[in-house]
Amino acid sequence: MAFRLTLGVVRRLDRWERVLMESWKPVAEELFTWPDDNPSLIAGRCGDCAAVAFPLRPGCPRCGGTAMRRELLERDGVLWSWTSQGFRPKAPFSGSLLGAGAEPWYVGLVEIGGKIRVESLLTGVGENDLEIGMPLRLKVIPFHTDESGDTIAAFAFEPATAAQTTEAANA
Repeated sequence: MAFRLTLGVVRRLDRWERVLMESWKPVAEELFTWPDDNPSLIAGRCGDCAAVAFPLRPGCPRCGGTAMRRELLERDGVLWSWTSQGFRPKAPFSGSLLGAGAEPWYVGLVEIGGKIRVESLLTGVGENDLEIGMPLRLKVIPFHTDESGDTIAAFAFEPATAAQTTEAANA
């Protein structure tokens, strides 16, 4: 039996997915903007020495100053380094995004805007896809379901499409 989606059905599915995603709760407050069609990581910039720190914290890791201002980071970055892991993280990790954990998963150091490097899960990639310097884009992903049945969301980076890379360069 053939199954065919019309453009109208696809648009309704997209809207339904968006409604479901908007109900997700961030894994931590003030980590990334959510709900948001274009989520950003929330960092802090020191008013004394201009250092950028992620996540946002009350004190500057460089000079110890307390004049930290909230700053949204760009969504796009480049892969600076990466590693793979073939085992589930130890407690207190509670994420279900890794499934049974038999497959390798990837963690990268992503440079954002030439100002900061952020450790992140990498999604939508395999070992042969990863290249130092490749363009990446921030994505909000389901992390796990809590005891109340709510979906808890985390952030990850995925390969940026050519259109997204062009869009970021023109911004």
